[in-house]
Amino acid sequence: MTKAKFIKFVIASILAIVALFLPYESLGFDAASPMGVLNPLEIRVIGVFVMAALFWILQPFPIWSTSVLVIVLMIITMSDSALTPFRVDGVTMISHKAVMGTFANPIIMLFLGGFFLAAAATKYKMDLNLARVLLKPFGKNPKFVLLGLMLITAVFSMFMSNTATAAMMLAILAPVLKLFDENDRGKAAFALAIPLGANIGGMGTPIGTPPNAIALGALNDAIARGDLNAAPISFGQWMAFGIPYVIILMVIAWLLLLKIYPIKMKEMILNIEGAGKFDTSPKAIIVYITFVVCVALWVTGKGVHGINDNAIAMIPMAVFALTGVITKKDLNAMSWDVLWLVAGGFALGVGLNATGLAKHLIETIPFATWSPIALMVGCGIICLFMANFMSHTSTATLLVPILCAVGIACQDNLVGLGGVTALLVSVAFASSLGMSLPISTPPNALAHATGYTDTNGMAKTGVVMGLSGLVLSWVMMMLLAKFHFFGTPAPKAADAPAAAPVAAEKVVEAPAAAPVEVAPAAEAVVADSAAAPVVETAPADTVKVEAPAEASPVVETAPAAEVKTEAAPEAAK
Repeated sequence: MTKAKFIKFVIASILAIVALFLPYESLGFDAASPMGVLNPLEIRVIGVFVMAALFWILQPFPIWSTSVLVIVLMIITMSDSALTPFRVDGVTMISHKAVMGTFANPIIMLFLGGFFLAAAATKYKMDLNLARVLLKPFGKNPKFVLLGLMLITAVFSMFMSNTATAAMMLAILAPVLKLFDENDRGKAAFALAIPLGANIGGMGTPIGTPPNAIALGALNDAIARGDLNAAPISFGQWMAFGIPYVIILMVIAWLLLLKIYPIKMKEMILNIEGAGKFDTSPKAIIVYITFVVCVALWVTGKGVHGINDNAIAMIPMAVFALTGVITKKDLNAMSWDVLWLVAGGFALGVGLNATGLAKHLIETIPFATWSPIALMVGCGIICLFMANFMSHTSTATLLVPILCAVGIACQDNLVGLGGVTALLVSVAFASSLGMSLPISTPPNALAHATGYTDTNGMAKTGVVMGLSGLVLSWVMMMLLAKFHFFGTPAPKAADAPAAAPVAAEKVVEAPAAAPVEVAPAAEAVVADSAAAPVVETAPADTVKVEAPAEASPVVETAPAAEVKTEAAPEAAK
């Protein structure tokens, strides 16, 4: 560890420890306030969250190792398998299985299946040959070749790592860039086209980029817990709005590059080194068939064939492993660090929800009174800003659990904009739109390393594309909500139709000692200060109330209705 990283580690650790010992009671979290008292587990989650956020931002360690640390700390300090000194009496500990299960979350399996498909496509040069075939229709005009390169990069990025896609396409482009005259600014347009295509294209599918998977995982977990009344998004549904979104952004990016970097070259011949005829070996054919089958199953959806999207992702794992398409060496070369990083974000989400911290903190802020547009815009701008200075995956990992809880707390207000689903989708897109600096994303860094791009031009295109992408995502979410794309919105609690009463309701105000007999399954709510009331059961249609003459009017309820008995004012607590 370098001296600079050690200093970052010490600063982050001190701040995390300070978060554990803050006087939360003096900040309003006490028994006398509506916010209530934070229990020890909630405070520990705050400490771990602060530590993880600072480690992800300052990066004294690789970001994936921070996620592993988060999971381990949660197990040994907050779970039902925690060390004895960390056990808390009277507080339900987090299930250690739930924390460990984040390593095998269904979204992790979806991502891993994508890794298998990408590795196999690269190994048998399916990507290079597809690039050669798909670029043919764009001819020799440099302007249209530029558009073709962006679109092909985007297509590959939907199923492959953004970084791997950018590296491959820049390698294809390297000989072409040398053909430009020194004063032709078009070479910068071609160099920037690759990271733009890779960053934007990944938003087209759930497996295209980690922020998509993180948002989808948080959404599905909230639905499974019963916190959210919504339908999960399928792979095909995501592509139904993701691909048009990507295409529109690609056209905007193309026009922007042509405006900033005019191309002087009149004709271009793009030779892709390594591409030739498609491999027709048995293993290559297995790759082609498996790829087509998986994409077809994802696009058609569970409603047609009955297979879950996450289960479909496991098909290439089994097929490629059994046929030898993917070997042990290929397996070891996959981006396991990305999967561990995503798992750490899921673990934080488990901690926030299982301890009640998310609900506790969200209830202290009147998000439900906020304008839904203000909420969506604010969340998007925060994500976009952070994604320009730190990893897209880290940004989504850090913010999605919090914003998911915020969305659930005011989901009624978001109905007109597509609900919590639309909020999380727009947040995932915002996390992927940070691309105004060379450090914003690996594809940007790779393009900057070619020497053909300049920081000023990258910043201009990044800012314009980031803001354009945000606005487009909000408009798209509103349009989809109008057509109930994410399902028919559930009515607000206040608007939900009330059950028809079977009998008139009786409200009784009586002294504390008044005995009350209620029907079975009825609920008696009694406030008193002296003697406890006597509650007896009677036949289902019998309600007897003994009260002095001055008692207030009486209201009877049908069986299983609620009967409330309130003490007279002088006896109330």
